[in-house]
Amino acid sequence: MSNLLPPLALPSADGVWQHLHFAPEALGAGASALNDAAIVVHQGSIVWAGPHSALPEIYSSWSKHDGLGAMVTPGLIDCHTHLVYGGQRSNEFAMRLAGASYEEVARAGGGIVSSVKATRECSEDELFAAAVPRLKALLHEGVCAIEIKSGYGLSLEHERKQLRVARRLGESFHVTVRTTFLGAHALPPEYTGRSDDYIQLVCQEMMPSLAAEGLVDAVDVFCETIGFSLAQTERVFQTAQKLGLPVKLHAEQLTDMGGSALAARYGALSCDHIEHLSAEGIAAMREAGTVAVLLPGAYYTLRDTHLPPIDALRSAGVSMAVSTDHNPGTSPSLSLLLMINMACTLFRLTVPEALAGVTRHAAKALGLQTTHGQIAVGTPANFVLWPLSDVSELAYWLGQRPACSVVRQGYLAVDGMSLRRNTT
Repeated sequence: MSNLLPPLALPSADGVWQHLHFAPEALGAGASALNDAAIVVHQGSIVWAGPHSALPEIYSSWSKHDGLGAMVTPGLIDCHTHLVYGGQRSNEFAMRLAGASYEEVARAGGGIVSSVKATRECSEDELFAAAVPRLKALLHEGVCAIEIKSGYGLSLEHERKQLRVARRLGESFHVTVRTTFLGAHALPPEYTGRSDDYIQLVCQEMMPSLAAEGLVDAVDVFCETIGFSLAQTERVFQTAQKLGLPVKLHAEQLTDMGGSALAARYGALSCDHIEHLSAEGIAAMREAGTVAVLLPGAYYTLRDTHLPPIDALRSAGVSMAVSTDHNPGTSPSLSLLLMINMACTLFRLTVPEALAGVTRHAAKALGLQTTHGQIAVGTPANFVLWPLSDVSELAYWLGQRPACSVVRQGYLAVDGMSLRRNTT
């Protein structure tokens, strides 16, 4: 039986949360671990957090939640996903095992285009039903905010359908969803050989219409040799800028095309993948405050061997986020905790870096740094209680989902720890 309660039946998290152990940086960058801590929630927002010994007297009569000594982190953030799509692409897994490269799969009619066909064939309700178990898997692991991209519709009708489902998921499960328009994800079959014409459609019809409908929080492009050129990417960015929409970029995954530097010139929230990121790209991202989003699931699935320039990003002070990149082709992962492990083992992030990568830095990658990614007064109540003794356990365990309890948007949304509550 699932511990994820029906969205309409979630109990309020209002009251005093006590007997907590704050993980390092839970209260923000540089904050130390804190034993015997407390959080006060009122009307869905955090109104106080700190040592239990310093709890103001005014809260002494409020209802109590016993945290059972749990380790607490901010709610996790999955800042790069393609969660809404039709079908699946397990056949491509077999192709790659047989030696086919990502480019070869794509050029054989697989890849993104195959998901486009399946997505177009699905109704909005079918897409929603397919996405729900994927989202639930992430929510069970403490995810409280998630980005969901379009990009498998590649027409106004079907991109709208994806984005509407993303909005619906957020409303149905009391989770923060940031929608990203990724119309420039691949070339739809009907535009074969006419990529400039398709970019014109994206810029003149699709993006303005979807933005006017309130369905777009940011704009993304797949800038790559098998995707779109720098010039085409800039056309999309220019349109986004005119519409007042922030941009981000699938950049330098397979080759160094200079996309990150271009994105940084437009103040991009993030550049994602970045295995082939150059020193010039790093410098541009540092100057712009652009987040580097690391996607170890895709790196692993594609059996890549070209590591992102972690040491150079670290030395430059570029914020590094970590995400699942959930998609049906190259990262069918539904565990952000596994991505934390992979970021540490494959990319050599430290545990504090990886945790910041799924909290503070992931929030920054979505433009949510003032409301998410830390336990702070005035922010929505999003935090996770873990039945763990040390923060390193979040990266250490493989294939074990801790029975955590999750406060999400001011509700006790998951109660794996069977917490105790009293009203006195």
